[in-house]
Amino acid sequence: MTATIHGLKNCDTCKKATKWLDRFGVEYSFVDYRDNKPSPETLLEWAAQLGGLAAMVNKSSTTWRQLPENRKAADSDAEWKLLLREYPQLIKRPVVVTADGVVSQGFSDNGFKKRFNID
Repeated sequence: MTATIHGLKNCDTCKKATKWLDRFGVEYSFVDYRDNKPSPETLLEWAAQLGGLAAMVNKSSTTWRQLPENRKAADSDAEWKLLLREYPQLIKRPVVVTADGVVSQGFSDNGFKKRFNID
C-alpha cells in the first residue's frame, strides 16, 4: 500500500513516522504543508474522515498558544478552514492518506502496524 504523508519536514513526529515507513518498506511520498498548503477542498475531505476541522487542530502547539484569543474562538467550518489555510502548522501531524483514500492523523507504532497491516 502506498501513502502520502502530509506534515512538516522538521517535525519530530513526522520524522518518526517516515522512519517507521522506511523500516517496514512502505512506499510513501512526503508533502510539507508549509510549502504546499492543503486546498480548502482537501481540508474538507480530511475533516470528513477525521471528525471535523476543529478536531484536526493541534491545540497543544506553540502556534496555537501564540494565536490571539479571537482566532482561537472559531465557531464555524469557514473560520476553522481559514485558520488552517493561514496556519497549516496547526494541523495535527502527520496526516496520512493511503491510495484507497483513507485518511488518518498522528503516529504510533501500533497504530501504523494496524493501518498498514504489519504483524
